[in-house]
Amino acid sequence: MKKKLNGLLLLLTTIFIVGCADVEDAATTNKEAEPKVEATENAEGEKEEAAPEAVDEPEVEESVAKETSTETNDEGFSGFDLLEVDGGDLSGYRQPNVVVDIGFGDREYWAFTNVYGQLVRVIADEIIIQDDRTEPVSSSGRYYSDEAKVPGVESDILDEGHIIADSLGGVSNAYNITPQESTLNRHGDQAYMEKSIRDAGGATDFEAIITYPNTETQIPSSYQYTYTLRGNVIVDTFDNVNPDEVNESLGLTESEPSSSESTNTNSTNSDKGGDLSSIDTDGSGLVTIKEAKAAGFSMPITSDHWLYAHMRDNDGDGMVGE
Repeated sequence: MKKKLNGLLLLLTTIFIVGCADVEDAATTNKEAEPKVEATENAEGEKEEAAPEAVDEPEVEESVAKETSTETNDEGFSGFDLLEVDGGDLSGYRQPNVVVDIGFGDREYWAFTNVYGQLVRVIADEIIIQDDRTEPVSSSGRYYSDEAKVPGVESDILDEGHIIADSLGGVSNAYNITPQESTLNRHGDQAYMEKSIRDAGGATDFEAIITYPNTETQIPSSYQYTYTLRGNVIVDTFDNVNPDEVNESLGLTESEPSSSESTNTNSTNSDKGGDLSSIDTDGSGLVTIKEAKAAGFSMPITSDHWLYAHMRDNDGDGMVGE
């Protein structure tokens, strides 16, 4: 009986010892596994932290893309390709839908073409007149020896006309040249406009709009210039024609008046000023021949007359309305 009890106790003791060992092993195993779980959790946590960074990257790229797009549209360039052309390029060809800087040196004068390659607009925040003391200007007042050969300039009556003249800081490539009636270019409204800006020492808010009779030609039909001169906004609009012929057809060119006629009106007013507002009916600051006649003045108005300073002497001979 004792042997059986001893055997039973031995068996229970063995089971108890084995059971304790299993518990310790399990505890040890659990302790060793815990760091792995933490490591796994940490790894997952790192992935969760990395995920927002992956989302943020496209947002940065999108922001940069928007800034680039905004810069491209500055200066009203939207829809136009910015093109660099040498100022003295004699080629008469213009690319369509481009904008080109036609200012000499550091000047920024922007010229725009339409889908047909026609020069249709020129703008400048500020017109800076030529400085022959610091700039490479020839004895004839030119930056370049010749101008671009835009189709039409081969005509005997058309000049290689600058939209912005050399004297105002313009270059001579095709993006600043149009075939312009020679009298208009040298002695007419174009020449007068350029002289007015030179005499004022420059201009601001300059814009030229060039119009064509059709899409096939590079010869304009008319020009409109808008600019600010000494605080006054000037708008000059004129056709690409000979002004002398137009004046003659309108009956604005008259023969030399008799001495009595000249003495009657002109001598009375030549030494003193008058009420310009009653003569300048459109308020432009310039008196036309028609306005002067309507006010009772006889033609021509000579350079010693007070009204002469307010009129255009297109041919520079000291008389208006001759």
